[in-house]
This record gives sequence, C-alpha cells and structure tokens, in this order.
Amino acid sequence: MKAKIFAIGLIVLQFAVLALGQTDDVEYYAVFVDGTKIGHGIHSRVVTGERVTTTETVDMTLTRMGKTVLMKTKEICVETISGEPISFTSEQDMGMVMMKTEGTIGKDGTVRTRTTGMGAVQENTIAWPKGAIMAEELRLIELEKKLKEGTSYDVNVFSPGIMAAVSSRVKVGAKQDVDLLGRIVSLTKVETVMSMPGTGEIVSIGYVDEQLRALKSIMQIAGMNVEMLACTKEFAMSNNQPAEIINKMFLASPEPLENVGSAKSITYYLKPIAQTTNLTIPSSDNQRVQKLEDGTVIVTVEPVSIPTGGTFPYKGTDANIAEMMKPGRFVQSDDANIIALAKQAVDDAKDSAEAAKRIEEFVSKYVKDISFSVGYASATEVAASRRGDCTEFAVLCAAMCRAAGIPAKVTVGVAYVNDFEGKTGFGGHAWTEAYIGSKWVGLDSAFKAGALGKFDAGHIALASGNGEPANFFNIATTLGKFRVEKITVEPGK
Repeated sequence: MKAKIFAIGLIVLQFAVLALGQTDDVEYYAVFVDGTKIGHGIHSRVVTGERVTTTETVDMTLTRMGKTVLMKTKEICVETISGEPISFTSEQDMGMVMMKTEGTIGKDGTVRTRTTGMGAVQENTIAWPKGAIMAEELRLIELEKKLKEGTSYDVNVFSPGIMAAVSSRVKVGAKQDVDLLGRIVSLTKVETVMSMPGTGEIVSIGYVDEQLRALKSIMQIAGMNVEMLACTKEFAMSNNQPAEIINKMFLASPEPLENVGSAKSITYYLKPIAQTTNLTIPSSDNQRVQKLEDGTVIVTVEPVSIPTGGTFPYKGTDANIAEMMKPGRFVQSDDANIIALAKQAVDDAKDSAEAAKRIEEFVSKYVKDISFSVGYASATEVAASRRGDCTEFAVLCAAMCRAAGIPAKVTVGVAYVNDFEGKTGFGGHAWTEAYIGSKWVGLDSAFKAGALGKFDAGHIALASGNGEPANFFNIATTLGKFRVEKITVEPGK
C-alpha cells in the first residue's frame, strides 16, 4: 500500500509542473525524497496548429523491504490554444503491467474513456467535472494573473492520473533567493493548496521565474519531504539512490497491544503533529470518529460482526451501494477470469455472509507470492500473476465479491502488527469491505495469508472506494501528520 501512496505522489508532483513556460522547450527535473535523488520528471508543451499538447512524465525508484519498485506515470493533455479540453491520456506502470486510460471530452460535457491493460479493454462514459480545466487553461490563467505578490485564485484542475478534478487555491508570494543544486536564483514563491471532497490537503510550494517556469517544487506526502528541481537532462537521467519507504511510513504505538484480534473495540487518540493540521478521518460502520477542539481525533474501531442470511446478488436501490457493484479500472469484476474465480470460491454458499467469507479465504490462499516488488496491480493482473501485497489482495477480493453479486470496496489506512520486520506499531495497509445484510463488513485476505488473524479493531480506515488513485488522496494527505497518543481497549467477551 505504501507504493500506491507514492503513486499519488507522482501524480501530485505533476500538478506542481503543469504550467512550465510559454515555449515548446522540454524541461527536465530531478526528484528527491528527504534529500535523496530517487527519480526524474520531464515536461513538454507542443503547439500544433490549433492544438496544444502538454506532457508530464515522472519516474521514481523505491525500495520496500529491500525489493526495488519502479514506478512510472505519464499524463498527456490535449487542448485548444484557448484552453478548451479535447482529450487526455494517462499511463501508469507500477511494477507489473502498464495501464493506459484514454479519454475524449465531448461538447456535451461527457467523457468517453477507454482503459487497456493485461489484454483487457474497458470502455465507459463519465461526466466532465464541473468547471474543470487542464494544463493549457491553467497556464493561460497564470499568465493573466501574473506574479503580483498577494494575488490568489481558485482553480479546479483535472488529473488524468486519478481521473478526478482537484480543487487548488493558488497564492503568489514574494521573491526569494532559492538554491537550485548550488546555483542561487531569485524566484517568486507560489503556494498551491490541493484538496478533494472529504480529504485533507496537500500543499505545494513552488518557485517560479519570470516566464512562469517552476524551477523548484516542495511538498509533504505522507510525512516525507518531496522535491522537484529543474536541472540538466544529464543530471535528471543520472543514477538514482532508491529510498526505503517502509521505515518512513510506520507509526509507533504508545504501548504494545495484546489480543487485538479478540478486542470488542479499540479507541485511538490521534494527535496532529502540527497545530495547523486538520485531520480528516472518515466514519463508517466499523469506526466512530469524534474531533476535539485541540484538533485531536478520537477514533473508536468496533468491527461489525458478519450477519447471517444476507441475500446476493444485491438488488437494493441505494445508489452509493450499487456503485460498489460496478467494474472499475482496478476492480475489474466483469473480467472472465475473475468471474470464474468467484464462482469457484463461492461454490454452493447460500447467503452473502458465507459467500464473502469463502472469497476472503480463497484470495488468502490464491495469491502465492507475497511480493513487495509490486507497486500496485489491478485485480486482473493479480488474478493472472497471483503476486502482490496487501493492495493486491484487497483489489482481487473486492473484484471477486462484486463478480459474485456482493457490493465491495477497497479500504486503506493503517493496521496494528506485533512484529513486522522487528517493528511493533501501525503500518500502512489495505483491505476489503463487503456490504452484507445492512452493514459494511471488513475482510482482510492479506492478514489471513500472513497468519496475522483477520480484520479486527487494530484497523483504522483513512479512505475507501474503487481502488482508484483518487481514493488514496486522503491517506497521502493524512499519514505522517499525526501520532497515536493514547489507546484504550475494550476486551471481547
């Protein structure tokens, strides 16, 4: 799951360099995490007749438990010279198979999308987000607003990588002397605060020249300092020093916890590290959230017991629940192989509770190679490779539940472990929630596969959805910004 947070980081980094000058030049950037060069970025803007094509590419090399993870993203935005959106392309390579999504924006505000990967093709029609713009329109707005200190404005920028619009507030600051790899340059500070509904915020501090080229961008992602610096092509493409991210994304527990799996509930007091941090933690059937005046968030996790007698396939009328029955880019419940696996797992189960339990157990044994070399794979890729870590277990379990007629979603957050490579505390994690009876019930195939038990009160959810990158935005903005200050346990009977 940690690599997927960095996938969000890749996409957000691309936001930081959306409007890079007024020429057709190619710009190169070095990417650093906590001072270590881990990758590069490339920006280009090409005008052909009445069309402008803006391309952003970011490549990073990370290590997880000593395993190298290569992650690459490319976003292409095509617009008219006046900034009207025409089409977009997103390519994501997270360690197994590249996924490519192409979209064409119609005059009526509809977007026809086509996603390919693992030989499968998904076509869909979605609505263009109201007021959304892409790279060229953003550049035109910045040219109009100029770099006058104190100027601020709001924009809603569509990201092909996360297939969603990100609300961004831009504020122009004063000129400062900035160190660009030993070269001191006077640049204007520009702060961009990015957010999505129901999530926290990511703040990007950019330093731009008079041509509006961002020569340096800094942001905090999951508690890590990520920078992009303009540089020569030779330096950008030079060797990286992969950063180990497991250690950076592990939360300490104020005390060791015993018998977590049997606890009726556990209450966590989450304290923001900075006074200005506004933690956004969702409530659900499995957790209650209370916010105190000092910013502390109290989360009580009390897992829902799996009811018996639930029917499937789901035939209810709740639109939000029905949405969790549809195939998605990462949860391809309409894939023939996944449908076959779901039938094999469910077999003769008579109710949704038994069917979901069987799917959870099946996935825990089906994924044979628990590999930390996979950045993030879709359900079809996992079904074919039988390889991955918690996110791969989660997307496959969710896809198989949907294929069997049970609404399901991918949930991400942190989970308590007694011993993970010698560490005790909370690590980034992903699991599945299935709608059974009238409640969302937690399923954790990865915990079962690792002999760590089951979904329990040690799981704190930070976001959930279709497994899309946009669903991970909240964990990227929240993780690393709080500590677990206090824990109280209510034992089970």
